[in-house]
Order: sequence, then structure tokens, then C-alpha cells
Amino acid sequence: MQKADGMRYAPKGEAKPVVKDGEFVFAAAALRHGHIYGMTNGLLEAGATLGWVYDTDPEELKRFCAAYPQAKVARSLDEILDDQSVRMVAAADVPCDRARLGLTVMDAGKDYFTDKTPFTTLEQVEAVRAKAANTGQKYMVYFSERLHSESSAYAGQLVEAGEIGRVLQVIGLGPHRLNAPSRPAWFFNHAQYGGILCDIGSHQIEQFLYYTGAKDAKVTHSQVANYNHPEYPELEDFGDAMLLADNGATNYFRVDWFTPGGLGCWGDGRLFLLGTKGYIEARKHINPGVDNRGDTLLCVNGDTERLVNVTGQVGFPFFGQMVLDCLNRTEKAMTQEHVLTVGRLCIEAQMGARKIISRP
Repeated sequence: MQKADGMRYAPKGEAKPVVKDGEFVFAAAALRHGHIYGMTNGLLEAGATLGWVYDTDPEELKRFCAAYPQAKVARSLDEILDDQSVRMVAAADVPCDRARLGLTVMDAGKDYFTDKTPFTTLEQVEAVRAKAANTGQKYMVYFSERLHSESSAYAGQLVEAGEIGRVLQVIGLGPHRLNAPSRPAWFFNHAQYGGILCDIGSHQIEQFLYYTGAKDAKVTHSQVANYNHPEYPELEDFGDAMLLADNGATNYFRVDWFTPGGLGCWGDGRLFLLGTKGYIEARKHINPGVDNRGDTLLCVNGDTERLVNVTGQVGFPFFGQMVLDCLNRTEKAMTQEHVLTVGRLCIEAQMGARKIISRP
């Protein structure tokens, strides 16, 4: 697993199949971001069968097929969409194109699983809302910083068990390593990647709603900056925001592209949950200077204080839940409304952000 570069970060876990071989066939398409590998790993570990892959870039196809030789290379997207055995298309397109591809997939009677961020405009959100209502197909999103993190999954279990009471505040820190030379051109085009609060900020907003159980929220403050990358004028290398949920919970998050080269992974992601009876801190990817395994969690409540590492103990339950949701038409892994609300709030945070003028 590549931990130095977030764009190639593809966690692997223990196989926990929820279906038999061939019972849930999926295809991979639009291999524009390395997260497609994490998405594919998660589905395969849940027992899904990889049937097809399609992309217009022969080098991306070659790389993908080397990792997953069982995938048949489709001559076109239509070849995948015409295959009645395919139940889901997983894709990591350029952010501005993710919704358009999703609409096409849903029109073909298949569920869609896209990399984050799911949308870059409010019009896309509403188009997907209408399509989901009309077709009954799912538009699911790979919010990897929660879904592919064992400490994040364990934090959710502790919250559900009432270990820290009602969650009052969520603080999320999402630093990333830029690795600019390895990034594609679209990464530096604002209209294509959507802005830092819309892109990697989507992880933070999703976690806020999930851990607090909120159905909606308002963005009370947001700001962005390009502090140190004048050679990429459309890049935002820093952003933060505050939100207020409909149940009164609050959120602050910061995202940035300033992970230093000396850190042993692509970003020191942190999650802080304050509850009425205690608090949780998750050190997701690394515990600097102590343990480079990641997935270290601290929980303090009225009974005890615990510091545990849950690597290899919790797994990634989302993927199996999502596969079963697609088969049973349930919403146990993630609701469609949750996806749409997260997407809208990301865009509202981005659109309303104050632009900081950097003065060295």
C-alpha cells in the first residue's frame, strides 16, 4: 500500500465476503484518480466480482490490469452498460465530470460508486437528486478518510454504543502531501477539481454529519488561500470552515497541502469528537514519532481512559454494507440524502469562502 502519496493510497483489509462469487458484479471506469484502487479493493474484499474495466488512457488501463488481471477490458463504456450482469460501476473521473458519468450509469439501470468529491456545482446535486428519485438507482461516494480508516470506523462504533454520550462538536484536520509533479493537469484547474473545500473538504463535512447524526447543517464561516504555490494560481493550498448542524452540533475543519516530506505518510489526519460524557481522538494514518501504523484511537469517558491501536481489528464494514444495500435496496451503509447533503454543503462552503490574500 502506498502511504507516501495520497493519490495512490489504496488500503487493503481482510476479505469479509457478504456475497458469493458472481453474485455482485461491478465494473471500474474513468481511472483518473488513484482512489479507484482503494474502491476496487474494498469491493473485492466484500466479495464483489470485478467484471470489466474501461478507460481511454492505455497507460492507466495497463496499470489497472496489472493490479487486477481478472478485469476484462471493455471497448467502450456502452459495452459495460449493456452487460446486464453488471450491478455497479465504480469510477474516479475528474471531479467536474463525476456527476455526468453517474447520470449515464444510473440511466442504464446500474448503481454508481464515485470517488469524492461527488459534485462541483449545485446543478449537479439537483440533477442527481432527480435521477435517483426517477430511476431508484444509487449514487454512492467513496469518502475514504472515514470509510477506509479502521480508527474512524471504531470511533463510529464507540459513538453508537454511547461511550461519549451525544456528540457536540467534531474537529477534523485533513492535511495532504501535494507531490505536485505527480499530479495531472486537472488537479490545478479550479473548475475541474472544485476548490479545496469542495474536494478534500468533502471528507470533513461527511464525517461531521455522520458522527453527530445530523441531517443538515449551515456553513457559518469558510475561507481559502494559495499561500505558497504561485506557480499554480488556481490551486488552493489551504482552507478551513465552520458549520452548525440542525441538531446544534458544531464543526471546525482545516484542510491543506502542506504535509512535510519528513512525515512517514501522506497526511497526519486527525479526528476529534467531543461528547457530553467524554471525548475521542483518532490518529488515522500515523502517530508521528511513536507508531507509523496509524489507526490509533484515544477514548476518555466517565469510566476510563483508553489508548488503543485497532489496525487489523475493525476492518472496513462500509463496502459489505453497500453491496448488500444494492442487492436489497436498503440504505444501511449510507443514505442517498446523506450524499446529496454533503455534496451541497461542500459547494456552499466553497462558494461562500473568503479568499485570503497572502502577504509574506
